Formats: sequence, C-alpha cells, structure tokens
Amino acid sequence: MSRSWRDRSSGFLNEAGQRRLAAGVIAGLGAALAIGAMEFLSVALTYPLAVIPFATSIVLVIGSPEATPAQPRALIGGHLVATLIGLMVVHAVGPQPWAAALAVGLAVLAMFLTGTFHPPAGINPLLVVSLNLPWTFIVAPVLAGALLLAAFAFVWHRGVRRQDWPERWL
Repeated sequence: MSRSWRDRSSGFLNEAGQRRLAAGVIAGLGAALAIGAMEFLSVALTYPLAVIPFATSIVLVIGSPEATPAQPRALIGGHLVATLIGLMVVHAVGPQPWAAALAVGLAVLAMFLTGTFHPPAGINPLLVVSLNLPWTFIVAPVLAGALLLAAFAFVWHRGVRRQDWPERWL
C-alpha cells in the first residue's frame, strides 16, 4: 500500500531533520550576509564583484567549517598562493588562454605542496591571467578579502552558532 506524503515527509520534520533545517538556514543567512558585505564593498570601492573570488569560499567556510580547506591556513594561504602563481605566470608569458590553464594547474600543485589547499582559490589564477590583473590584486581584494572572510567566519561561528572555529589556525 502506498504511504501518504505526510508519512513520507514525517522523517524530515523529526528532531534531526529540524536540526539540519536550522543549520541550513543559519548557514544560508551567514553566506547571504557575507556576500552582501562583499557586494557593498564592491560598489563602494567601484571594484567589480565578478573579480572578487570569495563566493565559493564563503559557502565552504560557513557551510562546512570543520573541513580542512575551510580552516584559516587553507582559506588565506590558498588564495594567496593561487593568486601569486597566477601573477607570476601572467607576468612571465602574458594573458594567453594556455597560460590560464597552466596557472590553475600550477596553483593546485602549489597549494598541495604548501598545505594550503583551498578549492575555491582555483579561480584566482584564472582571473589573474584572463584579465591580466596587476600585482596589487594580491593585496586587494585577495589578502584583504581573505582576512575579512576569516574574521567574519570567526565571529559568525563563535558568536552566532556558538561553536568553535577554527579547529586550527595554521
């Protein structure tokens, strides 16, 4: 006999389901606030938001704060390492499509070797090479943004979620 939709959905509304829903709402709110702050700064500084590489980092740090790539070493270090690789490649060979691919590959390798693997940072060398960005890109928005995101995540997890974050700084 077929179960009614109420019977099938009752598992979602149990205590564990309610906790998952609450965690998802809180994570979504945190991500929305962080993106809103990025958008505000982008408009205020007249810097195109599309060039600020932190949306996926926000999702990772807010939604999976216990993950190794969501820890400050990976968050900040990954963005810096990946951007530095992109800058070195673009200044060595220019903004060529093949150079963008090379820069992303080298950035992944460099993040692995330095223990700063942060998958969202993989977009940085692509942006740097494709848009032929200047050396100052590593300071603003990359370093400034990564530090602000880490500070936001610290306040969010400790203040709003009442949970420890990060599990480790380095």
